Amino acid sequence: MRTLKYAILGLINRSPLTGYDITKKFNDTLVEFWYAKHSQIYPELKKLTDEGLISYETVIQGEKLEKKLYTITEKGKKALQKWLAKDEPLQQTPKDIFRLKAYFCDEMDINTLLKQFKSELNKHNERLEYLENSMEELLKKKDVSKVSSSDFGDYIVLTGAIMREKNYIDWLEDCIKKITNGAEDKQ
Repeated sequence: MRTLKYAILGLINRSPLTGYDITKKFNDTLVEFWYAKHSQIYPELKKLTDEGLISYETVIQGEKLEKKLYTITEKGKKALQKWLAKDEPLQQTPKDIFRLKAYFCDEMDINTLLKQFKSELNKHNERLEYLENSMEELLKKKDVSKVSSSDFGDYIVLTGAIMREKNYIDWLEDCIKKITNGAEDKQ
């Protein structure tokens, strides 16, 4: 299944966008749960156009710069609605390099282990701060927490991302305590 297809259809369904705008949405908004490279987006736009799910008009920006502004077709809206209504199986657990390293922690000395966990904790604390700031900005918009709002999806996904980071931080802090206590027991 081409899930990227539906992510792009969903974005264009909200408002007409250029390829650049779509890439920016992936990097700014969808990055909390989905990622697509610039090199994946443009071929997918071509496929969607060829399938009649989106269309575009060429617009001029500045004196010479031509951009394609994509809009969703009725066929595209129907495909998006069909996909949104489909019940999907539970996805595999995402890959987490740090947890893989943690699994083999018995191969690290205590100082290296603590250094790794503290570094990861710092990264997740920074990420949490970024997410909380993003939520603060999002909440400045009117009616963001209403299901009918076009920002509601952003709101609930961002809420989930904040919860995920808090949970990961709790786990890291608990591990650091256990590693520290285990190191003291060895002395």
